[in-house]
Amino acid sequence: MLKKYFDGLGFKKDARDDLKKEKSADKGDVKDDDGFPAVHDCYMIYGGPSTQLTARQRKRERREVFAARMAVPQYLSRSSTPITFDRDDKVVAPSIYPLIVDPIIINTRLSKVLMDGGSSLNIIYLETLDLLGINRAQLQPSAGGFHGVVPGKKALPVGRINLPVCFGTAANFRKETLTFELVEFRGTYHAIIGCPGYAKFMAIPNYT
Repeated sequence: MLKKYFDGLGFKKDARDDLKKEKSADKGDVKDDDGFPAVHDCYMIYGGPSTQLTARQRKRERREVFAARMAVPQYLSRSSTPITFDRDDKVVAPSIYPLIVDPIIINTRLSKVLMDGGSSLNIIYLETLDLLGINRAQLQPSAGGFHGVVPGKKALPVGRINLPVCFGTAANFRKETLTFELVEFRGTYHAIIGCPGYAKFMAIPNYT
């Protein structure tokens, strides 16, 4: 139904007419709570700069809309490999433990790296950076502060740095470069890998 409304720019009247017909046809029909809800209204946003266009500008805009083509999908490397979980991935008491991994960052294996699917950035601590033997002169300026790590306070990173991160063994591994925000306060873990790390490695967490 929605596809028909958005096929052209002049869909406003057609949408209203179709909605009136559906509304009159659905009267008296009572659906169960578990069923798909009956749609009686459809609210859309109209207006903006397009309302001030001349007839010539509308015609040109309509041509641009109709000239749009379906985007050609571009698949990431190794995206054809399925990710599955079975009983071998079980834990004793599910959903009460954090997801801790032990990747190799540069040439050091860190045993306490938190995989945080709710974090929008990767974080590494100053103490960990010193353990890796990285010179602070390699730091790049950070974009700004963030919230959620220190309760009720805004954390200001010292800078950001790109580090190679490797998961797996010599027989089967994957290495990617992740951007970490460097913070001065101490943490429970060596580092925190958030959503950017999940996306870069195309990983799916198993929190059970």
